[in-house]
Amino acid sequence: MKDQVNYSLYLVTDSTEAILGSRDLVEVVEQALLGGVTIVQYRDKSSDTGILISTAKKLHEKCKQHNIPLLINDRVDVALAVGCEGVHLGQDDMNISEARRILGEDKIIGATVSSIEEARVAVVRGADYLGIGTLYATNTKKNTKDIIGINGIRKILRFLDTADEASKAVKTVCIGGVNASNLQRIIYQLSAPSPTASKPKTIDGVAIVSAIVGAPNPKEASKHLFQLLVSPPPFKATSNEPHFWLEKDEDEVTHLLAEAIKATKAVRDKSPLSHNMTNLVVQNFAANVALAIGASPIMANYGAEAPDLSKLGGALVINMGTVTPDGLLNYKQAIAAYNAAGGPIVLDPVGAGATSVRRDALQSLMATSYFDVIKGNEREILQVARASGLTLQSEGSGSSQQRGVDSGKALFSLPEKAYVVSLLARRERNVVLMTGATDFISDGTRTYALSNGHAYLGLITGSGCTLGTTISAYIAASPGDKLLAAVAGVLHYEIAAEMAAVRGDVKGPGTFVPAFLDELYNVSVAVGEGKEDWTGVAKVQCIKDVVDAGLLKEL
Repeated sequence: MKDQVNYSLYLVTDSTEAILGSRDLVEVVEQALLGGVTIVQYRDKSSDTGILISTAKKLHEKCKQHNIPLLINDRVDVALAVGCEGVHLGQDDMNISEARRILGEDKIIGATVSSIEEARVAVVRGADYLGIGTLYATNTKKNTKDIIGINGIRKILRFLDTADEASKAVKTVCIGGVNASNLQRIIYQLSAPSPTASKPKTIDGVAIVSAIVGAPNPKEASKHLFQLLVSPPPFKATSNEPHFWLEKDEDEVTHLLAEAIKATKAVRDKSPLSHNMTNLVVQNFAANVALAIGASPIMANYGAEAPDLSKLGGALVINMGTVTPDGLLNYKQAIAAYNAAGGPIVLDPVGAGATSVRRDALQSLMATSYFDVIKGNEREILQVARASGLTLQSEGSGSSQQRGVDSGKALFSLPEKAYVVSLLARRERNVVLMTGATDFISDGTRTYALSNGHAYLGLITGSGCTLGTTISAYIAASPGDKLLAAVAGVLHYEIAAEMAAVRGDVKGPGTFVPAFLDELYNVSVAVGEGKEDWTGVAKVQCIKDVVDAGLLKEL
């Protein structure tokens, strides 16, 4: 029955020498079947019809032995000659309706789509599944105009989820550059809850070409990919999600503060590594902050070091204060290592709205990476939202252009800030922190407003950057609930700032900095010795009813 087809590990063949080499395609597919692929598409754009039919018959015999469907790319005539389970049609191939008339209702017909309109038409014409892409450029799709990325697939899935019943029911796979290094992240990011549904439509499978056909051992490659499909990504493995609100606000705050104290002690006890890839201006300050709170800092901007560092149980800070082409490559190398190892990553998109270079860099990082925590001021978080495929409904609330690392004039009201961080955290399945006089932080379910801190923090270089350092140590030491760990880091940082600011030896920003380092250390020691519990000191508000402000829409 075609309704019971498993699309999860979808093999698309490639017969070109660049991918297949001199190996026999039938043998490669047989090995992939033994490894666990769940459906096969035979794609060959260059061979004569006779060769296509001959090869397809051999492939079909192998597939039947494993009870796996075989589809033919483009050629309805070949599918009829072979008697296989169906076809896959591109936008330039035969009309789906005509193919259905020829093949009958029992055959599987898939369609390639890269836009909402193409998806809508394919569903109307009776496609059983949609191959959505191209996700990333590949060896087989280098110059296509249809590179749509994660955000493009999200947009199509959202449309299908809110259209008619046929659209909701159609199966989906994504294609284009999917491999073992990114498969779990792609699935995780495409499974984000929507504002209207806790279980929205997501992909039913991933289409793989080179990662299987071009692999030295197609059986082992397929087996590994299938295991990745059924396993949680490493960056989620230590989390006991989902987390929910306690019934009463006062109970929630009491619980949060108790967990924050535990998290502060954990940093002191574990001394987690804080790996900072940060700008030269703040490296010394960041290292001192890390040491003051009990963490172990390393300032290492060379991505080749990350595979070793990522295995040490610490966290990575990506600080975009200095963006260069080489720096971006180093960021990506380090991020890939930490994502693979499950080490948490804090993204600090410093000045992300200031220049097109920074906006493009953020877009590139967001498209290929998972970040556990993203922190920034209003304009930086707005750029994160844009990189996530969202934009303001209008610019009426003020200019979003950023001059530098400054936050500038406020763009949003307090309820609007809560809405933005909640929506973005839910979409990215992470923790988002918007800093300001009142900080807003959310994991998409729970949202808090934090009002500690002091104006001196805005008058010294690197206060935002070193807050990222602090949060990295906290989520490394307490990964079970990243939101509460991040909140604990913010409280430690901002309460210490308050304590430093009122000291008699502090006369302004210059004398504030050394006093601030002292108080970061003193808070850590006091909490560790049980002399501080932050009751009556921490200014925390639970925002349980985040109002849909209607500020953001899909790009």
